[in-house]
Amino acid sequence: MKTEGMTESEADARHAEKMAKKKAARDKMLATKTIEKGLLIVHTGKGKGKSTAAMGLAVRAIGNGMKVGIVQFVKGVWATGERDVLDRFPELCTIKAMGEGFTWDTQDRQRDIAAARAAWEYAKQLMADPSYRMVILDELNIVLRYDYIPLDEVLEALRNKPDDLHVVVTGRNAKEPLIEMADLVTEMTQVKHPFRSGVKAQIGIEF
Repeated sequence: MKTEGMTESEADARHAEKMAKKKAARDKMLATKTIEKGLLIVHTGKGKGKSTAAMGLAVRAIGNGMKVGIVQFVKGVWATGERDVLDRFPELCTIKAMGEGFTWDTQDRQRDIAAARAAWEYAKQLMADPSYRMVILDELNIVLRYDYIPLDEVLEALRNKPDDLHVVVTGRNAKEPLIEMADLVTEMTQVKHPFRSGVKAQIGIEF
């Protein structure tokens, strides 16, 4: 920002001085951050982008040569753009969808409970496998909201995950104990959504 009465060169010099001070302060702050650990990350809230952000983390991890496991607790086995991309890296990414969808498709609670349990058992296998560096539990919060899997059981498994494993949990209405346990929590806030204006799901945006 140029102060009135300053020449361009004086403004440039002042800007450089301010940025140098900011960099020094940031470098000092970063020097205190020495802990390296696997994070428990939660994406929640009513806004769009929770699973999308998790898939972005998967791509970033794969780009760094890290093996990623993805368990989709709600989504059925249908084609999505991100799945088509991730399927091209079978040595670094495995994806398992819960099955046929969820309650609002079948209204079959017992089938949903059984599918959620099977998905959770598979998720525990991934978390116990030392070759995985990141496990994404997509829409697990929805399953927990309906009490299809006991919350205490999930918290215990997450508490005992390998120290270097990143676990990402997505879905609205995250339970408070999960939020408290997490290292990083992001709440997506919905401001506007085209669906409310009659716009259907778009290729490349929703799937």
